[in-house]
Amino acid sequence: MSRQSRRIFQDTYHSDWLGDLARRAGAEEPSAFIAYGWDECLRALDTVAEALRDPDPDRDPCELTGAGWIAEEALATSLYCFLLAPDEPLTVVRRGAWSSGDSDSIAALAGAFAGAWQGGRAWPADWVRAIEYHDRVRPLAAPWDSGAFGASRPRGTRGSG
Repeated sequence: MSRQSRRIFQDTYHSDWLGDLARRAGAEEPSAFIAYGWDECLRALDTVAEALRDPDPDRDPCELTGAGWIAEEALATSLYCFLLAPDEPLTVVRRGAWSSGDSDSIAALAGAFAGAWQGGRAWPADWVRAIEYHDRVRPLAAPWDSGAFGASRPRGTRGSG
């Protein structure tokens, strides 16, 4: 994607579902409001990339990517936790939970990344049974777990064979 087309995408404010959020936030233009949010996300991703240059699974991830009390830090820190051990979902959740920041949010997001990567089979059966409304949630996730929507991993990624 070219820089110009990326900028157009980043400036698109979807008022049909964002409503007047930009105005309530005090933004002069909705496009500037949404572009600022995209820029924050890109800075968070840059922080993750920097932290991964010298990954340290024993170091508190909050020291590297932020404490997670704001959305972009939660994104960065949970993604960092996931990328430290993408094929070890329990390790991913534990790393997020054993951090010094907003550990429940970080662990939940990191677990979501791991679950999206591994599918339902990644989780211990007792964890799955403990999910609130388990009997309603599992049938919704079953098509993804079975591969009904295509390969479980994006092409060209680690483990895609």
